[in-house]
Amino acid sequence: MKTWMLLIAALVMPVSVNAQNKTFHDFTVRTIEGETLSLSEYKGKKVLVVNVASRCGLTPQYKQLQELYDKYGKDNFIVIGFPANNFAQQEPGSNEEIREFCTLTYGVTFPMMAKISVKGDDISPLYNWLTRKSENGRQDAEVTWNFQKFLIDENGRWAATFEPKTLPDAPEIIRWIEAR
Repeated sequence: MKTWMLLIAALVMPVSVNAQNKTFHDFTVRTIEGETLSLSEYKGKKVLVVNVASRCGLTPQYKQLQELYDKYGKDNFIVIGFPANNFAQQEPGSNEEIREFCTLTYGVTFPMMAKISVKGDDISPLYNWLTRKSENGRQDAEVTWNFQKFLIDENGRWAATFEPKTLPDAPEIIRWIEAR
């Protein structure tokens, strides 16, 4: 009996260890322009990942996101927006319409990715990793609404999450960005 339990543990352990060894840098996504992007391009940078929507009461957060990117973008920090239509159909547009809205309305220059799903049966692999402790090795963090923020450290490890109403320039986010 003891031998069987050890054998089962030996078979299962590598799977759970591998899942937790996966980092943000192991994912590939599509940009809003339709290009393939390996997130390994952001090795050595702190990353703020945020699911965005153009028709949400929180949409003005684009302004603070852009200000963060303008202020810290040269200091090994990046903001990445992932449009998603998971909440009250508040991001119904095409990638082209979303890009135009963000650029014209908020002057967004930080990287925007193609529209994805951030929850449910069709959740993107990246958001599956972001929201499940079994994948990220840190914490379960269901996306509750548009503009939920995830912080990723320079090594691609999950660092923290902040609720949608937490402003991008909140003191705790700024402290994390500025910490060396």
